[in-house]
Amino acid sequence: MAAKQNKVIITCAVTGAIHTPTMSPYLPITPDEIAAGAIGAAEAGAAIVHLHARMPEDGRPTQDPNVFREFLPKIKAASNVVINLTTGGAPTMTVEERLQPALQLEPEVASLNMGSMNFGLYEMIPRYQGRWQHGWEEPYLAGSDERIFKNTFRDIAYILQSCSGNDTRFEIECYDIGHLYTAAHFLDRGLVKPPLFIQSVFGIRGGIGPHPEDVLHMRRTADRLFGDDYRWSVLGAGRNQMYVATMSAVMGGNVRVGLEDSLWLGKGSLAKSNAEQVAKIRRILEELGLEVATPDEARQILKLKGGGNVAF
Repeated sequence: MAAKQNKVIITCAVTGAIHTPTMSPYLPITPDEIAAGAIGAAEAGAAIVHLHARMPEDGRPTQDPNVFREFLPKIKAASNVVINLTTGGAPTMTVEERLQPALQLEPEVASLNMGSMNFGLYEMIPRYQGRWQHGWEEPYLAGSDERIFKNTFRDIAYILQSCSGNDTRFEIECYDIGHLYTAAHFLDRGLVKPPLFIQSVFGIRGGIGPHPEDVLHMRRTADRLFGDDYRWSVLGAGRNQMYVATMSAVMGGNVRVGLEDSLWLGKGSLAKSNAEQVAKIRRILEELGLEVATPDEARQILKLKGGGNVAF
């Protein structure tokens, strides 16, 4: 089973590429908003912030490294938090586009999806019909019923090999059981090294569900494949966020929250910031008698290269 940790790592995913500006006035869009969201999450207890970028004029997802450069130095100057950059970007992007922030900016951690999949966002459309702020939003969501989020074996190897010289470790995102076996394949090939940071994703249409049996199955399979050579974390999409995070914590795992994964703080109540969600899961963890890891403790647990060894 995963090596025992004395403290729980909280990751906060600040903005992502799933939700659109119409869905919440609190979704960070501009570089200043993304920086403020990340810094606030760190102050609330997040050891890691997982970051996407958006075009400030209309909130479209972008992987332009120059947009990342507008907020990364601000976060680094204000906080010791571990910065994790996406290589997922959005399903509408090529793998070459998605790679650029991690390749050029050499973060301590970057995310990497372990397989191609259906990634259905279209079910959110009826909630906002006729209220769209920008023309791109509805077609982006509607097109997800025929869009494949492409992450082939060659794509995964290309990202890993491209970043092999910068000592970035990967948050290995697994949306289904087969993705764990893909991670084991790349471990066997020597393209990833232990300890693996496995992020199990529950509740996305096209991936594994959020039922407790699904969470247990993911954990049991990871334990069997990786033994002591990994650290486990989870994220639950939408209303599953706190529910799945709590299950992980009880099983000795780590947790991820943030407005990328859910816009809500509770039933019918939008989260006004990423910090609100971090503060909530921190309260839950502490009520369970668990301690929250600092950024430097997370660096030690995950064997990261340190915040001084990045290119921003």
